[in-house]
Amino acid sequence: MDANQNFLASAMDAADAWTEGFHEHTLAHEELAGFGIDTQASLPLVSAVIPCLNEEKTLGICIRKALEAFEKRGIRGEIVVGDNGSTDKSVKIAEELGARVIHQPIRGYGAAIRAAAEASRGKYLIMADADDSYDWSRLDVFIDALEDGADFVIGNRFAGGIEPGAMPPLHKYLGNPVLSAIGRWLYRSPIRDFHCGMRGFTREAFARMGARSPGMEFASEMVINAHRAGLAIREVPIKLYPDKRDRPPHLRSFRDGWRHLRLIIARAPDMVYLVPGFAMLVLGVVGLAALSAGPVRLFGHFLGIHFVALATMSTLIGLSAILLGTLAKVAIASYHPVEGEKMVPWLARARPVEGLVFLGAILAGAGFVADLLLALRWIFVGGSMEQSVHLAFVITTACVAGVTMVLTGFVLKLLLDNLSHRHGF
Repeated sequence: MDANQNFLASAMDAADAWTEGFHEHTLAHEELAGFGIDTQASLPLVSAVIPCLNEEKTLGICIRKALEAFEKRGIRGEIVVGDNGSTDKSVKIAEELGARVIHQPIRGYGAAIRAAAEASRGKYLIMADADDSYDWSRLDVFIDALEDGADFVIGNRFAGGIEPGAMPPLHKYLGNPVLSAIGRWLYRSPIRDFHCGMRGFTREAFARMGARSPGMEFASEMVINAHRAGLAIREVPIKLYPDKRDRPPHLRSFRDGWRHLRLIIARAPDMVYLVPGFAMLVLGVVGLAALSAGPVRLFGHFLGIHFVALATMSTLIGLSAILLGTLAKVAIASYHPVEGEKMVPWLARARPVEGLVFLGAILAGAGFVADLLLALRWIFVGGSMEQSVHLAFVITTACVAGVTMVLTGFVLKLLLDNLSHRHGF
């Protein structure tokens, strides 16, 4: 395997290991409770989860603030640092201040958080960066929201205030607003700040979110999956401060912005694939039906061969979008099944593969035969070819659509088999 394949395999193995470890940890709590042991009394209420990569200048500040917040509220808490391969004094500082350090060899913001979350023992998990840009002493607002019934609490920096120099203008006025707006539109989300790094959640909510992206896009995946899982989400205003580091941030604006954008789009097959695909398919089929016999006049406008080409394009793009959107929904469900999803369980029960392959084969076969007969007519009978160009477009469209449906049917079969193996659909 090449480097990308090795990385992907390692990331997926780590994600599976996290899930297994998380559930084993939960089962251990249940077993202790079964013996009459009060696990709530012996475990921390809150776990502060801090991702870290060479943060020796600010990590100690964050840990001290979190510990002071625990003491002020009178609760039992713990600090769990997900170290991502620090080569400075970060690990030593964390351990000297009583934090548990979890070493995560897979590089990335998401990977570091996931490793720390796996090792956490608290009922509530609160995460934020180690650069002191978020105020770790203000944990109360997250704890209060979680105690009030929220499953997932995310900060809103635009509502709480952004200190001068805390966020680059590119991020403040373009990157974050645009990405958040796209996320709100695609997922019907009320969240105004999709990428705020300070957030809290219950242990159960984190497991249901099942976020597994290793990089910065982990933040977007959490919000998206929280909506998919039907979690109670709440947004709270928080302030963003300039970070106290003496080096550039790990975030790379265009690289990480693209990673967020592609994940947001890829996880929204309904709005990105199915809805526009259905509209284009209907428009294309109507156009082909109207123009199959030759040019027509509509409201005084001549509609000829160019409109047949447009109708063909609309039909094939629409069909491809619907088929790809269906495959995307099944692929997403294979690693993040969600309550309330109707299409995927129906696909698993109705065995649509045979129907898709059968219908596609009929379309492709009929189109091929019709195209062949048309070609033979041109060769042996002669006559003007222009009179049958419109029909040739329609026939060719049917043939291409049929082949696409057949091939998609077999890919869908593979994905449904995988889904059944993983989740018993």
